Amino acid sequence: MKKILSLVLVVLLVATVFAGCGKKDTASVPEKTEKEETFEGTNIRIGGLKGPTSMGLVKLLDDAENGKTVNTYDFTMAAAADELTPKLIKGELDILAVPANLGSVLYNKTNGAVKMLAINMLGAVYIAEKGGNTINSLADLKGKTIYATGKGTTPEYVLAYLLKQNGLDITKDVTMEWKSEPTETVATIKTMDNAVAMLPQPFITVATTQVPDLKIALDLNAEWDKLDNGSKFVTAGLVVRSEFAKENPDAIKAFMKEYANSTKFVKENVSEGAALIEKYDIVKAQIAEKALPQCNIVCMKGKEMKDAVTGYLNVLFEQNPQSVGGKLPADDFFLMYE
Repeated sequence: MKKILSLVLVVLLVATVFAGCGKKDTASVPEKTEKEETFEGTNIRIGGLKGPTSMGLVKLLDDAENGKTVNTYDFTMAAAADELTPKLIKGELDILAVPANLGSVLYNKTNGAVKMLAINMLGAVYIAEKGGNTINSLADLKGKTIYATGKGTTPEYVLAYLLKQNGLDITKDVTMEWKSEPTETVATIKTMDNAVAMLPQPFITVATTQVPDLKIALDLNAEWDKLDNGSKFVTAGLVVRSEFAKENPDAIKAFMKEYANSTKFVKENVSEGAALIEKYDIVKAQIAEKALPQCNIVCMKGKEMKDAVTGYLNVLFEQNPQSVGGKLPADDFFLMYE
């Protein structure tokens, strides 16, 4: 019995020694850290227009400054899209926040070297009335003179389409007085007793603070949604160089997540978002805080993006094929991130 007990103790002692050795060997091999197993980020150069198309980016830019994003970001802002698009085509920028139809134009111009990532802004164009309360529907615009900017561009095409869907012809049933820029429109109606204007955000907000008795009568985004035809009034989107997206899939996935979080923050925290909008010199916080709820900032991607943009581009194409680059883009125009 003693011999058996001694044998058991020896076996246990040997097992303990080998077990200890096993633990030591395992510990001596360094395990992969979480940082080594995950994507560590890429620097992305983003361009945006001075206005609502860039407002959804501000939280992302602020987080990047404070080291809270996976990627790092360089941001270039300009007053006009033609200051940014050459840089994208040359490879000096990677992502742009620009009018949605411009994405289609660039796709066609570069033979597919530009793709769409997301819709970042739905319609933010409004009909305002000064000195009256006569406009409650698009049909009420019949016989009116409308002061506006954007002749030969999407604001004209959108208004023409919506009027047609409501039984009016933009060339016969209304008189369009086209101005060179929104500030000229505001200056014109300021001197009038009664006036009707079509203005985008944030200019409509500025106008209501400067022009007595001016109020928003119609939201063209809401009027488009009433048609319930599967399309959307898409003001702007995010486009990316195809080569960059192909070479940096993890960076794009991280960006899409970070941008979605940024837009959510700006929409849900208007005061803080407005302060960041002023920080990045887009517009003063006081104006931004009033305008943000009506800017329709979104992060719409995947199938929802594709359906909305396709319907919108079809509307523009029917009025002027050149507004989308001469032809509608193929399916590979859309990068489908869910």
